[in-house]
Formats: sequence, structure tokens, C-alpha cells
Amino acid sequence: MPVGMAIANTNSSTVQAASYNKTEMRSFVRNTLAGYYARGTVVIVKDGQPQQISYGYGYYGKRLGAGNSKVVYPVCSLQKVITGAIITQLISAGKFTQYTKISKWYPNLKGADNITVGNLMTHTSGLTAADTEVNRGRVYSEADAINWVVNKLNSTTQNQPGNFSYNNTNYILLAGIIRQETGQSYKQNVQERIINKLGLKRTYFLEDIPAGMTDGISYTWNQKNYQWAQYVKKTQASQLVGAGNLFSAPMDYYRIQLGLTNGQILSRTDFDYMTHLTSRSSNGYSGGLYMKNNDNLKLAYGNLYNTHFGNWIQMTTDNQNGLIMFLNQTQNDENRNKQIGYQILNHIKANTFSAK
Repeated sequence: MPVGMAIANTNSSTVQAASYNKTEMRSFVRNTLAGYYARGTVVIVKDGQPQQISYGYGYYGKRLGAGNSKVVYPVCSLQKVITGAIITQLISAGKFTQYTKISKWYPNLKGADNITVGNLMTHTSGLTAADTEVNRGRVYSEADAINWVVNKLNSTTQNQPGNFSYNNTNYILLAGIIRQETGQSYKQNVQERIINKLGLKRTYFLEDIPAGMTDGISYTWNQKNYQWAQYVKKTQASQLVGAGNLFSAPMDYYRIQLGLTNGQILSRTDFDYMTHLTSRSSNGYSGGLYMKNNDNLKLAYGNLYNTHFGNWIQMTTDNQNGLIMFLNQTQNDENRNKQIGYQILNHIKANTFSAK
């Protein structure tokens, strides 16, 4: 049993009966992270009120705390909802529909006549380009990263569309659709439609992180903390346009979640459209999020190959309760990271959230 686990498992039902005590919540979250030898930054939301709670270092060598304003973290697959939201904006503008075949943009991709935009957004395209996260040792332009995926798909056998298969391929191709439809780079679209629109101050693409700030370093615990340091290299990030090349902080990501329904990015109607596409399978994934509990919960998890980062969002759909968790020291175990989050979620509001 990890040190501090007894503290992390404290029953929280009596706490919630009283008014929200931010000091107590901070202590609980930090003790929970300590119990799993985890480090990182969490934004918890209780009754509509966000609170950032950090534990440990985001960059141990420079002694920068996990919540330091100079540190940003890879968003990992939590970026996919941003890509999905921009696609939804284009659909709302009448550029195409969820049923439009992707051969419109990828005429040379095998099977593209049978695959829709909706299939890409719900991971039901049947397309899987292996090793999208394995560092290939060169910095790709957006166009080159997308073309690599197309060439990889054309050189390997792919499945027929219909069944859910989570992978980066779909959202890299969606980034390519955004580029072709707008005549601007994916980065420009995110900058104008998301970052500038919301006034985000800690959200950047890796190559644009300003002087005086830094991307975080990831670690694992091996007899002691901050072992086996790994960071996201520009070569790896450049491969994942639209699916894992953005860096941010949990509070900025919280503002993005608000923007998905308050009209700044999407209206509530457009959000419901994005998360309920016709091709959505029974697991509830659509547009970058899993919808659960009769659509009262929204979830997403992300990490990056060969790093120790682990991100998890789980919030009520009305954004009133939940957490956004960016961990930079993990055991590279998704289930373990979700156990950390689930204990915190139950402390925020018991009997509300999903364990996975």
C-alpha cells in the first residue's frame, strides 16, 4: 500500500454536508496525490467554483512548482475536443456536414469514399496509422505530419468503418480538413478561435512557448521522486497536429470547457451536436469527449508515449462540479491515475462521477 493511502481514502460524505472549505479541499487533494507518489496540478470545481491545487514540482531541476505560472503541460489527447469544436464550428457555418465523405479533402486516401467526418470525430473510421506517437526524429510541418499519416494508411491494411477504435489518426486528419477548409494552418485556427477568443494566457504550441516560460518535465517514482525525467520533444509534438501538440494549464483548460457551451466557442446546441454525432458508438465518445451517465458527465484521458504525463478531465456537463488533472509524475498507469482522480471526485461530490 503506498504511503499516505489511508489519508487518500478518507470518507468525504461528512465534509460535503458543510460549506465548501477550500483549505480542507487543498489538503485532501495534496494528500491523495502524495498517497500515489503523483505530482501535478489539479483544478477542482465544486458548485461552480474552480480552485487550482498543485503538489510537487513541474520542473524539478529548476525547482519550479507544478502550479507555477511559468510552467505549461502537454494537453495530450484532451486536445481532441478543441479540434472537434473547430470542426463543429465549420459544420455550423455550412461548410460541410457530419455525413460528408472525407474523399472531399483526401481523394488519394484508400477507402475515403466510405468514411465520413463523423466517423473521424467518433473514432469509427476504421483507420489506424500505427506509431503516430513514436518519435521519428524530425520536426514536421503540419502538412508533412498529415501527409505522413495518409501515406502510412495507404501502405497498410485498414478496417471498414463502423467499429470504435481510439487512435490519433482520426484527429490528425480532422486537422487537415480544418487547414483545407479555412486556408489557414491548424495553429492559426486554434489561436484565433480558441486562445484569443477566450483570452488564454497559458496555452501555446510547443514552439511558441515564450522566453521566461517552460514546458513541464515528467517523472516517475522509483524508490524516490523525480526519476527518469522525460519531456515532450518538438519532433514528437510536431507529429501530432490536432491530436497532441498543444500545451496549457488546467485553469486555461477549464475556461475552454466553459467556452464549449457558453457561446464563446460553441453554443450549447452545437456542443450537444458535437457530442451526439450519428456515428457515436455505445461507449459515448464523440467530438473529443466521452459522455456518460445519461450525458450528465463528460470525460477524456490523455498521455504521451515515452513520457510520464497523465491528464484526466471529468466534469458534470453543466460545468458545476468535477476536476481537470494534469499530472507530470505518474506510474504510467491510466487506471492508477484515474483512481487518484476518482477519489478526489468523490470528495467533491459523492455518488456523482464515473470511476473510469
